[in-house]
Amino acid sequence: MIRLFKHYVPHAVLLLGLVDVVLLACAAEASWVLRAWQIGMTITPVTSRIGPILTFTGSVEVAMIAVGVYGLDALQSVRFACVRVMVATALGLIFVSVAAFVSPGLTLWRSNALYAALIAPTVLTMARLLLGSALGSESFKRRVLVLGAGDRAARIKALADRPGAGFVVCGFVGMTNAESAVRGAIHRDAIESLSDHVVNLKASEVVLALEERRNALPLQDLLRIKTTGVHVNDLSSFLERETGRVDLATASHSWLIFSDGFTSGRMISTAAKRLFDILASGLLLVIASPVMLLFAVLIKLESKGPAFYRQKRVGLYGEEFDVIKLRSMRQDAEVAGVAVWAQENDPRVTRIGRFIRTVRIDEIPQVWVVLKGKMSFVGPRPERMQFVTDLTQQLPFYAERHMVKPGITGWAQINYPYGASLEDARNKLEYDLYYAKNYTPFLDLLILLQTVRVLLWPSGAR
Repeated sequence: MIRLFKHYVPHAVLLLGLVDVVLLACAAEASWVLRAWQIGMTITPVTSRIGPILTFTGSVEVAMIAVGVYGLDALQSVRFACVRVMVATALGLIFVSVAAFVSPGLTLWRSNALYAALIAPTVLTMARLLLGSALGSESFKRRVLVLGAGDRAARIKALADRPGAGFVVCGFVGMTNAESAVRGAIHRDAIESLSDHVVNLKASEVVLALEERRNALPLQDLLRIKTTGVHVNDLSSFLERETGRVDLATASHSWLIFSDGFTSGRMISTAAKRLFDILASGLLLVIASPVMLLFAVLIKLESKGPAFYRQKRVGLYGEEFDVIKLRSMRQDAEVAGVAVWAQENDPRVTRIGRFIRTVRIDEIPQVWVVLKGKMSFVGPRPERMQFVTDLTQQLPFYAERHMVKPGITGWAQINYPYGASLEDARNKLEYDLYYAKNYTPFLDLLILLQTVRVLLWPSGAR
């Protein structure tokens, strides 16, 4: 994997993205040549239309990232990827068409963009058919040697067996006689030199998955392995990189303290984030006001009670604030104000409420809270104090999610469906901790883009 601004991107995804950019540019140029041939126009040098080509290529590529073309499902299924590619191309065409009204230089190219939008899905799908098997082969996977053969090592084996895994386990080395969860593991005493064993297996990484480190950590061997250029990683850091979340089962206070993350040099990033929140929330409030007004009227017509509701939520540093949403439940949804988890097919949700929850329209009034500075567009989902109190007692490190400002969308929201149980809260906390630990403007941008995928293909809305 390649680390971009603290976030890991698989080599196969990066390579496929570069191939897509080249193919999109070629599709744009081919559409121009085809259109020129149709109308009998002289074909000018490609340098004269760099702007339109970059506009089309950039807009479609960004749309592909947003709709999940580079997600695991799309990488595993060409048919799935083809559908997402066509949606992304349509979004890119819409952007180019709108941009043509703003930029006179793109006006003449608007009809060419339609040809490019027809060519692009074909060549992009063909590329996936040709490169699919190669990108999924071991050539693009890291070879990992696991030190340990217990339950922790078994977790790595299960992760490697999942479709789309970015690594392959080339061996397990049991360090103690008590470790026996992984079949086929070689005991340390059977290996003359651990560093030579790593070289013979052509391992590019060694992961420590020991059940007990005391008196079992081969420091001299690990130093020799490290100095030969092989990456040595602990289990928590390895799982964080491979899954995009902080694994609560293996994370410890010492690991969170000494591992990379939670850096203090965020002043400029925080200021830029706040500036974006102000500008985007102000613009969105103006654009979305008619939509909010329409559904506020529909809510009032369907059921008694206010169209909007306020609710106390826990925000930055554990301070409470009022969140504002369009009401999607009956007015008597919670008896005596007692907080209740939302359930699948919740009977308290009205018909209009179910629709606005599915398409996330009920979240729009929160933009006002963002403008006030109590929330951000990106961050952990704010919870009610009753839930926070209970979950803080039951889940380790739950309070640390409040070290960043809560958001309308977030890393957990785009990677995990709506949760209504302790186990769901645990899974979402792992994503929230990853975000708090590895926050950068790049990660915020990635989350904002992929929120489009959640809006287009809603799942888990309750």
